[in-house]
Amino acid sequence: MKTGDQIVQDLPWRWPVQGKIFIIGGLGYLFDAYDIALNGFLMPLLGDHFDLTLGERGLVATANLVGMAVGAVAWGAVADRIGRKQAFSVTLLIFAAFSVLGALAPSYPVFLLLRFLAGVGLGGCIPVDYALVGEFSPRKYRGRVLTALDLWWPIGVTLCGLVATGLVGVAGDWRWMLATMVLPALLLFWARRGIPESPVYLTQKGREAEARRVIDDLVARTGAPVEPYTVPAPRPGTGPRGVAAAWHQLVGVWRFSPRITSVAWLLFATIMLVYYAALSWMPSILKEEGQGDTAAFMSTTVMSSVGIVGVLISTALVDLVGRKWLIGVSAPLAAAALVVFAVVRQMPTPAVVAIAVFGLLAQLAIPVLYAYASELYPTHLRASGFGWASSVSRALTGFAPLLFGSVLWPLLGLPVTFTVLGAAVLAAVVWMAIAAPETKGTALDATADEPAPETHPVPETAAH
Repeated sequence: MKTGDQIVQDLPWRWPVQGKIFIIGGLGYLFDAYDIALNGFLMPLLGDHFDLTLGERGLVATANLVGMAVGAVAWGAVADRIGRKQAFSVTLLIFAAFSVLGALAPSYPVFLLLRFLAGVGLGGCIPVDYALVGEFSPRKYRGRVLTALDLWWPIGVTLCGLVATGLVGVAGDWRWMLATMVLPALLLFWARRGIPESPVYLTQKGREAEARRVIDDLVARTGAPVEPYTVPAPRPGTGPRGVAAAWHQLVGVWRFSPRITSVAWLLFATIMLVYYAALSWMPSILKEEGQGDTAAFMSTTVMSSVGIVGVLISTALVDLVGRKWLIGVSAPLAAAALVVFAVVRQMPTPAVVAIAVFGLLAQLAIPVLYAYASELYPTHLRASGFGWASSVSRALTGFAPLLFGSVLWPLLGLPVTFTVLGAAVLAAVVWMAIAAPETKGTALDATADEPAPETHPVPETAAH
């Protein structure tokens, strides 16, 4: 007899059912992309407004990304304790509140603090969204669904670029750039109220009656055959609360598999470091080459817009060639495209072509990385395992804009800087090829060469 989890994973795909969750989860991901991309557009404008050095401008992205790193860890642990649905909604409220305050910031230090706090709220969106969407997705389509979820990223970045370009000539434009996100965030919070709790999560928590209601509703709404199923008893254990919860989640993801966790952390750290470095500094780099605000913003927008095509290609290929092959080929090539850009950046047409190639290849790799990382961990560690990997990348990339503007770019120059970053990406994908399993076609909670999670009991962690 099947378990309730297996029933959910074997359901047919229906747009009014799983598709609704995909769209609402994806819109949250769009906000995350918009906010990170906004850092790159704010940096040159705030630099002029507050008369900042290159290093001080880098703090704009640093404050926001470090806040997201904190949020990714905190909300991953919260989602594993209180449920995907509640964490799914609260993250946007925090982001909206501090974005409004950030748009009204009277000074640069206050602005940085508020960007950090907004990042704490929004940093929880990606791990929570991926956990929820993945647990509602049929196994047959899960790879494509999780990969397609990343389509919202280049859409969000492109939307940010278009809005920023449109507002660049408006008085007080950087404040309006922040304010434009608040109303849509609140509307999305309202829409999220109708999303059911993950039945996979409810099963893991021993809430059998609630899990059966959700599963039975999904079966009825998708038109799947009705069949009996069991809801296994949850594993015992409660675990600590507060700060200790995050620590035990960290111990748990490493105890589950040091090899898998090291692969996830290295891939996130290196690939996202290269991507965020380009996203954060591209408008400033192009301005240094003599382009005006509008031209620099539009060239950066080209980078993100071609990424939409990259995600579509990635979605079509992920279940054909597998996660490891797509990441292993596209990520190093994306880094190489940035090196080419650094060499030809004084030639406008070749520079834009290199930027576009980077945007395409980066969005071939990143969607698969997110799907891959979410599939490597069992249900009781999925949100926190993904959240820790994401937080490591956010922590590193959070300080990268500061180091990029004050140390790497001035001392090494762009070609050498991007070459060093590309070598780190290559090393990470080589370790992935050696140490991690392929997850294409596997069931959740069963990776190719890892023991079942029951043989590695990890105490459940708690929220605040």
